[in-house]
Amino acid sequence: MERNTSSSFVLGIFIFLGLGLLGYFLSNGVVRLRAMERQVVAKGLSEREVPADIAIWPIRFSVADNSLVNLYSTIQSKSGIVKEFLKTRGFEESEISVAPPVVYDRETSSTERGDPVFRYSGSCTVTVYTQRVDAVVKTMSELTELGKMDIAITGGDYSTQPSFLFTKLNDIKPEMIEEATKKAREVAIKFAEDSDSKVGNIRTANQGSFEIEDRDENTPHIKRVRIVSTITYYLVD
Repeated sequence: MERNTSSSFVLGIFIFLGLGLLGYFLSNGVVRLRAMERQVVAKGLSEREVPADIAIWPIRFSVADNSLVNLYSTIQSKSGIVKEFLKTRGFEESEISVAPPVVYDRETSSTERGDPVFRYSGSCTVTVYTQRVDAVVKTMSELTELGKMDIAITGGDYSTQPSFLFTKLNDIKPEMIEEATKKAREVAIKFAEDSDSKVGNIRTANQGSFEIEDRDENTPHIKRVRIVSTITYYLVD
């Protein structure tokens, strides 16, 4: 009987020690888990101002006449004048294209009221596609010369606005991503210092997407490129 009591006592001690160790490891694991839950989300911004490297410039003019034959002849003649105007500004033949004319018969239009002055009206678009962006910007300010040649330039709508493109994003991508990442870490470090912690490993990272927009409405040939990287860091003591 005494032997069984001793065995039970020893067994009880081992069970007690085992439960104590299990409790220690469980509590330590909870502490570590909670420590892993401490994190900070930081954003880093990188911006660049870059010149556009492609210009697409549509120049549309309109004409009117009572003779369809004369209308087409005038469109052809004035298209040639616009092309020569562009060539004298340094643009190559390969950079200039002429779209088919668009002709409108006012007499057959059910929406036309009264007697039109001219039965036919037409328009034609001459487009410049070039890498010489500065030349396009300069020549745009000289369009009044075409007015002096009796060419009525049509503008004001979206289809006649010049487009300026920046196509060399891959050249600046790595540098901008690196800068955005560094700035995100600087933000995280400042937060950690204020909370008496240190920045640990990266938990998640989102590079974000690049945005390219005009610097302002008056200088569409200058672009602003930006990216925001969002990085989540663990905080450690």
